[in-house]
Amino acid sequence: MAASVPKAAARAVMSRGGKSLLSQQLRPQQLSTILRQVQSSSSLGATTSAINVSPAIFTRSFHQSTARGNAQDQNKPTTIHLLPEFSLKDKVIVVSGGGRGVGLTQAEGLLEAGAIVHVLDRLPTPTADSDFAKVAAKAEKLGTSITYHHIDVRDQAALNEIVGGIADQEGHIDGLIAAAGIQQETPALEYTAEDADKMLGVNVTGVFMTAQAVARQMIKRKHKGSMVLIGSMSGTVANRGLICPAYNASKAAVLQLGRNLAAEWGEHGIRVNTLSPGYIVTSMTAGLFEAFPERKTAWPEANMLKRLSYPEEYRGAAVFLLSDASSFMTGADLRIDGGHCAW
Repeated sequence: MAASVPKAAARAVMSRGGKSLLSQQLRPQQLSTILRQVQSSSSLGATTSAINVSPAIFTRSFHQSTARGNAQDQNKPTTIHLLPEFSLKDKVIVVSGGGRGVGLTQAEGLLEAGAIVHVLDRLPTPTADSDFAKVAAKAEKLGTSITYHHIDVRDQAALNEIVGGIADQEGHIDGLIAAAGIQQETPALEYTAEDADKMLGVNVTGVFMTAQAVARQMIKRKHKGSMVLIGSMSGTVANRGLICPAYNASKAAVLQLGRNLAAEWGEHGIRVNTLSPGYIVTSMTAGLFEAFPERKTAWPEANMLKRLSYPEEYRGAAVFLLSDASSFMTGADLRIDGGHCAW
């Protein structure tokens, strides 16, 4: 994350009141006030109107003379890097279930944070006009990459082969988002053993085996990392009016799985957390609203913000959990549900 401040603004800040800032310990609020005053100066005009001042690190030292350099250099912006601990620059992240929907949105967020992304999904290889292809084109512009691997996460042997290949190719793996999952709305009295096994196989065993494959490569290379297992608020509460006993049980299992993997792999420097979303507007929920129109109003009313969430609202959380910004966080569940479970 970065913003730009013209050098003229930096000079004005340095010389404000004829006193050098080298002897002052400015708080972010003080710096913000100074730059707002500089912004109103006729000598700077509108060039500072887009400045967003937060706690920051100036890449040009205040010890550097502003009189040096030619006129062209003077017009170049000085970059301010904001919260570098959120950066995923050159981090290699695996995303299962990243071929579309929430998983692909998460993958896009990782790319924007600088990561190299490898997607695992059982969907057919994406076509040139798919959403995945659009994200891949964006990755190229960002100077990074996203690679698609066709696989069913229930295939343990194939998982280990593909994840091992990624580690060999990239030299290491830094993180995982385990987002592969399925949903089925069926009353408990009508559930078949086959349907229950499939649900738990994908949502629990698939997540477990994906995390295992990634952890094996991290431990093999003595490389620390972070994992995010996608749970759900449905792993904490039973959803009123939504009959999904096997799905809810599977998400509760993911939360417990995350805590146990964190306890076991912490000694290797591997952090494991879970991310539990609330109701999300997706193509799947759009279909549910057509079949059950009452849910379109009932679901928002069940939380404190009185609205549904969107996939984009979880990107920042994933970046946080995978980055150094959460370096002392493991074995935790980050629930983002609009207050649904807090009543």
